[in-house]
Amino acid sequence: MTDERTYHFNVIRRAIDAIDAAETPLGLEELAANMQMSPAHFQRVFSRWVGVSPKRYQQYLTLDHARAMLRERFTTLETAQAVGLSGGGRLHDLFLTWEAMAPGDYARAGAGLTIRWGWFDSPFGPALVMGTDRGLCGLGFAAETGPEATLADLKSRWPEAHYVEDAETLAPMVAAAFGETPDGAARLHLIGAPFQIKVWEALLAVPTGHVTTYSEIASAIGNPRAVRAVGTAVGRNPISWLIPCHRALRKSGGLGGYHWGLPVKRAMLAREAAQAEA
Repeated sequence: MTDERTYHFNVIRRAIDAIDAAETPLGLEELAANMQMSPAHFQRVFSRWVGVSPKRYQQYLTLDHARAMLRERFTTLETAQAVGLSGGGRLHDLFLTWEAMAPGDYARAGAGLTIRWGWFDSPFGPALVMGTDRGLCGLGFAAETGPEATLADLKSRWPEAHYVEDAETLAPMVAAAFGETPDGAARLHLIGAPFQIKVWEALLAVPTGHVTTYSEIASAIGNPRAVRAVGTAVGRNPISWLIPCHRALRKSGGLGGYHWGLPVKRAMLAREAAQAEA
């Protein structure tokens, strides 16, 4: 990241931390003063990074909003799959295609596989991206966990693979993944156990601005009693954001957990909700 982008990201991270810690919504002037910026400048920087204004972001963080999403934007996955919202369809504003690794290959823990990796800017802070010749296989965020922990985490998924730092080769896939190339297709290479892949495929059927529940995912994959196992598989999703595990909520409307930190999940849901209403 450039020095300016690093500075702005740190400002936004501190602002989101302050918002999370506050018992009541914080006004623009108060937030800007805490960040030692003018209100107008802070609003521009925050909106560029998060995708919505500070006021709008705080509205989307409430439990009431999560519950409203479940009432008004709940996606029945069986219906979504029946009408073609899976596979090569149009998914959360990106054209995604994917290929799953054979179970035998997965069992070998990535042996014989070359995985390229690199760091990129993203709307949610520094993003670690990994990919094979078949497509992106890993996408994690370091805002809450830190770069070293994020890199170690994703590498541990496929410990026998050969890793090569090569951001240049990944750059076109990353541009497609974040919608910077309108005609580009984001290709995914799903590397996981068969049950995990079924869960991740179900997540891919959840449209932008909508949410689902862990129990709904369990029903959609034909195993309604496997709610806890589904939750584990959601948490082990290696391609965050593109496989939208952030759209999975508890039945109560609670956000549940998020592997890369709840502030990142909140920012993702807030950004998508705002875009869906735009």
